[in-house]
Amino acid sequence: MATTALPSRKQPVRDFARLWNAVLPRSLFGRAVMIIVTPLIMLQVIATWVFYDDHWDTVTRQLAYGVGGDIGMIIEMMQMADGPQDYPRIFQTAHDKMLLDAELMPGAVLPNEPILAQQMLTDAKLANALNARVNRPFLIDSRSLKNLVEVYVQLPEGVLRVVAPRKRLFSSTTYVFILWMVGTSLVLFGAATYFMRAQMHPIRRLAAAADAFGKGHDVPDFELRGAEEVRQAGAAFNLMRDRIQRQIQQRTEMLAGVSHDLRTPLTRMKLELAMMPESAEVNELRADVAEMGKMVEGYLAFARGESAGKPEPVDLAQLLREVANGAARAGQPVELKVEGPMPVSIRPDAIRRCLDNLIANARRHARRVAIAADYVGAAIEITIDDDGPGIPEEMREEVFRPFFRLENSRNRETGGTGLGLTIARDVMRSHGGELVLDRSPMGGLRALLRLPV
Repeated sequence: MATTALPSRKQPVRDFARLWNAVLPRSLFGRAVMIIVTPLIMLQVIATWVFYDDHWDTVTRQLAYGVGGDIGMIIEMMQMADGPQDYPRIFQTAHDKMLLDAELMPGAVLPNEPILAQQMLTDAKLANALNARVNRPFLIDSRSLKNLVEVYVQLPEGVLRVVAPRKRLFSSTTYVFILWMVGTSLVLFGAATYFMRAQMHPIRRLAAAADAFGKGHDVPDFELRGAEEVRQAGAAFNLMRDRIQRQIQQRTEMLAGVSHDLRTPLTRMKLELAMMPESAEVNELRADVAEMGKMVEGYLAFARGESAGKPEPVDLAQLLREVANGAARAGQPVELKVEGPMPVSIRPDAIRRCLDNLIANARRHARRVAIAADYVGAAIEITIDDDGPGIPEEMREEVFRPFFRLENSRNRETGGTGLGLTIARDVMRSHGGELVLDRSPMGGLRALLRLPV
């Protein structure tokens, strides 16, 4: 009976995490800035909301009630006056004391429709104030005159027109508050960005030191700077570097010592075999001793590769030409395709030994060998192609193991100790690069070397 797999409960969490990682900036500096900016923006939004919902609403309501009360006072003074002859004095007092310009339009009647009414917060607050303080029919026109608000109130003898400055109804602290809030936020954001960038600098230095050490450069003691966590990471890097260098040195010295010590008994054995009469057994022993000598030389070459000098500026194109010319002088001509200078910081002796091993390995099993080099992104790619039998795809990683040799197409009769490819890859990795094997367009094997610039 077929069963249907239920969706994992963790899948939505994984999808959200994937989406969140896609939205977040890729750099630590960008994420740190985002962590600073997000609460800052939320604080501004909350503060603005509280200001508009509470402070600005309260201030506008109080200002509107003040204007409404003044208009109500004008109407009360008109009712208490002895007659229309006192109205000019009342209107002048309103102008001088209340900043209100009032006039009476005798016999006028308010229309049933609003006069250019606009639904604004100040209009609504003023309307509420007029309902509470005047309690008469009125109209509000806040658009006809710039920076002024007209209020029309229906009285028995006509319509009272009152013109009030908009500043009596609108608080300018709104814009001042927003400008101060945005301005101070930008200043704080700039200061936070500056200090955050300063905190990122030690991390970048640590990354650069680790990258240089991975490429085989001599990295002096990493100076501990920055926060405590960065200092701990720097101290851990210094300890790791010292342990790796000590391990490499011990292995190199051990290989060199063992190989050197083996030379003496091998030399003695060669002398004794040379003095013995010819026989099949003696010839077999001579072959074994010769093979042991090649293995010892391989040990020494491997040790020399580990301790090859410091990186120095080199024109890789010229180095490739020298290697190709050396192979031609040895009776192994190769095709070379390289254009222009290729300046790079490498250990030239180690790179030369790597290329010599690969070219010798190719010439041992092929009739044609072609070398090409070109820039690919932030690296230089060197290809060494041959038209030999190649290496099966499933064995292309195995051949990099020390002393590993193919028995079919590449056996002991063809020479070699099984350390050539191992030394070549070790040299490339010590420069921060890589060596991979693939099928060649020429039908044989392609050795692809990627060397970071």
